[in-house]
Amino acid sequence: MKRLLLVIPCVSLACGGGATSTSPAGPANTLTPAALASPAAPASQIAPLPPIAPKERHAVTLHGQERVDDYFWLRKKDSPDVLDYLKAENAFADAVMRPSEPVQKALYEEMLARVKETDLSVPVKRGDYLYYRRTEEGKQYPIHCRKKVNGDASEVVILDLNEIAKAEKFVDLDTFEVSDDGSEIAYGLDTTGFRQFELHVKEMKTGKEWPEHIPRVTSAGWAKDGKTFLYATEDPTTKRANQIHRHVLGQEVAKDPLVYDEKDERFDIKVERSRSKAWFIMTSESRTTSEVRVLSADKPGGAPAVIAPREQGHEYYVDHGGGLFYIRTNAGARNFRLVTAKVSDPARSKWQEIIPHREDVMLEEVHVFADHYVVQERQDGLPVLRIVHTDAAHAGKGERIEMPERIYSVRDAENPEFGSKTYRYEYESFVTPKSVFEYDLSAREKKLLKRTEVLGGYEASNYETQRLYATARDGTKVPISLLRKKGWKADGSHPMLLRAYGSYGLPYEIAFNSNVFSLVDRGIVVAVAHIRGGGDLGKKWHDQGRMMTKVNTFTDFIDTGKYLLEEGWARKNDLAIEGWSAGGLLMGAVTNMRPDLFKAVIAHVPFVDVVNTMLDESLPLTVNEFEEWGNPKIKEQYDYMMTYSPYDNIAPKAYPAMLVKTSYNDSQVMYWEPSKYVAKLRATKTDNSPLIFKINMDPAGHQGQSGRYNKLHETAFDYAFLLDQLR
Repeated sequence: MKRLLLVIPCVSLACGGGATSTSPAGPANTLTPAALASPAAPASQIAPLPPIAPKERHAVTLHGQERVDDYFWLRKKDSPDVLDYLKAENAFADAVMRPSEPVQKALYEEMLARVKETDLSVPVKRGDYLYYRRTEEGKQYPIHCRKKVNGDASEVVILDLNEIAKAEKFVDLDTFEVSDDGSEIAYGLDTTGFRQFELHVKEMKTGKEWPEHIPRVTSAGWAKDGKTFLYATEDPTTKRANQIHRHVLGQEVAKDPLVYDEKDERFDIKVERSRSKAWFIMTSESRTTSEVRVLSADKPGGAPAVIAPREQGHEYYVDHGGGLFYIRTNAGARNFRLVTAKVSDPARSKWQEIIPHREDVMLEEVHVFADHYVVQERQDGLPVLRIVHTDAAHAGKGERIEMPERIYSVRDAENPEFGSKTYRYEYESFVTPKSVFEYDLSAREKKLLKRTEVLGGYEASNYETQRLYATARDGTKVPISLLRKKGWKADGSHPMLLRAYGSYGLPYEIAFNSNVFSLVDRGIVVAVAHIRGGGDLGKKWHDQGRMMTKVNTFTDFIDTGKYLLEEGWARKNDLAIEGWSAGGLLMGAVTNMRPDLFKAVIAHVPFVDVVNTMLDESLPLTVNEFEEWGNPKIKEQYDYMMTYSPYDNIAPKAYPAMLVKTSYNDSQVMYWEPSKYVAKLRATKTDNSPLIFKINMDPAGHQGQSGRYNKLHETAFDYAFLLDQLR
C-alpha cells in the first residue's frame, strides 16, 4: 500500500500556515490579534497536504443491508502501512501547528506558573501510620510516603513513581491497598497505557518487593491475617474483570484458588474490603443489574454468600456496619432507596427501609462508619452530603453539610478509619480549587484542612459562575453551568467553549481547572451542558439518553448551543465544542447533524465507530455496553444506532475546524476508531477548514500521556488550536 504526500506552498492554517504578527502576548481580557498571533511559517516549514488514506473495500451485510468500510484496514495494529499512515498524520499535525509553537510555549509556561510544583497532600490515618503524597518541582509524578502517628515520625517512601518512570515512558498507579497492620502494601502499575495493571506487593519492614507479580489485576483486598489477599483479574482479550482468586504471600500465583468466576459477559466483578474490616464485598455489575457476594475477612478460604440473587434490572450495592448490611437498592425505586439487613439473615424479604425513594433526589452513595453513615445524594443537578447518626444517643438524627456556592462539586475524601468521629470530604467549583474539609460530628463544625494553592496571581473574585437552563425541542429544561470573567454580559461579544459528556448516567462534575483561565482571561466563556444520558438529574435523566432514546443526548446539546448563541452568551460563529470518549461520540454526532452551528471541535479519544465496534464482541467494553448503546445484531437497535453513528453518517458537506486526538495504546476506544473517522472525513468533506489528527504513539492511555508536565504540554497544544479558531 503506497501513499504520496505532496508538498505545496501554503500559508493558511487549513494546510499548515498561520497568521502573521510578531510574538504571542500574555493573557488579555479580549481576543486581540496580539494575544493570539504567531509568526508566519518560513519556507523551510511549509506544510504538506494532509495524508490521504487509501481505500480498501471491506463489505459487511447485516439485516439485508450492505455497509462498505473502506478503512477497515486501519485496524491492523503494528502493520507497516498503518504505522506509516499514523506517522504521516502526526507529521501533518505538527506541521500545521508549528506556527503556533510560540503560543503553545507561552500557554505552557503560563499554566505551569499557576502550579505549586512542590506540594503535599493531607495526611490520612490508617492504623498506626499517616499516609500522604508529595510532589517535587521538576518531577512528573507523586511520591507516596508514610510516617508513624506516634513515636518515630521520620518519613518512609513507599513508592516513588519518578524512579519507575526512569525506565518507562508511561506510569499509572491503580490499586493501593494496605494490610491491617501496615506491614504489606499491594499496588498495581500500568506502564503501557492499555489499562492492564500488574500487582506488586512491598514488605514495608525490609522495603523489598515480594517476587510474585500478578498480571491484569483490577481490584484487591487484604484478609485480616495480613498475608492473604483476594484479587480480581480481567480477561486478556475483552478486558472484562471476570475472576476473583485468593493469594497467600510466598506461594505460586499459578496455583491461586479461584474464589468466583463471573460467566455472564455483561458483568464485571470487583472485590473490596469493607471499611469495618469485617467483610470482603464482591460486586458483579452490568449496566442495569448487580449482584453482591460477601465473605468474612477472617475466613478468606471460605465460600462467598450471595446477599440477593441477581434479577434483571435490579441494582443494589452493599456496605457494612455493626450487625447490619446497608443496601442501596433500586428495587421499586429508580433513584434508589436505602435499606438494612441483619448480617445473620440478609434475605431480601427481611430488608428494612430507612431512606425511601424520592422522585427528585438521586441516592448516589452511602458510606458507613461505626456511629454514623454519610449519604451522597444529587438534587437539582447538584451533589448533597448528609450525615445520619446511628449511635444510641443520636440514632436517626442527621444534618446536611451546607456548601458555600450555588454551582460546585463535592465528594467523599479518604476516610479509611471505621471508628472516626470526623468525616472528610472534597469540595471544588469552577473558581474554588480542590479543598479538603473535615467535619466534626460532635461539634457539627467543618474545618478547612487544605486548599490547593494556585499561584500566578489567581484571584477567584475576578470570575463569576452561573446556572442557566436551555429548553430542548421536546420542552425539557437542560441545565448549563457557566464560567466567565466578572462583569461580562450576554451581549454576543465573547467566543465560547462548550463541553459535555452525556452517557452512562455519569454526572458532569463541576471541577476546578486552573488551566482554563488561560482561555477565560483571553475572552472565552466556558460552559458545561448537563445533557440527558448523564446522571445530573438522576436515573431518569440517564434513561432519557440511552438505548432507543440516545438521540436526545445530541439534540439536547444542539439546542443548548442554539440557546447560548441566541441569548448572546456565545458570539455568533464563535462557538467551539469539546468532548472526551463517549463525549467524543457526542462531538461526532452533533457535528454531522449541525456542522454550521460550531466554529471548532476538539474530540478526544472519540467513540465514533459505534456500529462496527458494537458488532465486535472480542473488543473490550462491547458486550457489557449493549445495555447502554444497544446490540446492532437486533435489527431495531441497529437501525436506530445507524441514525447517529458518527462514522456512518459522514456526508459531503462543510465541517467546522476539527482537532481529533487518540492514543495508540488506548484500550477503551481503540486508536482505529478516530483514525477511520478522520480518513473518511478527509475523503468526504467539502470545506477547507483544518482537520488535525494527533496520535500519542509513545505509551499513552485513554487520558493521554502520564506525567503532569506532559499533560500540560498536551493542553497547550489544544488551547493553541482553539485560540487560532476563536479570533
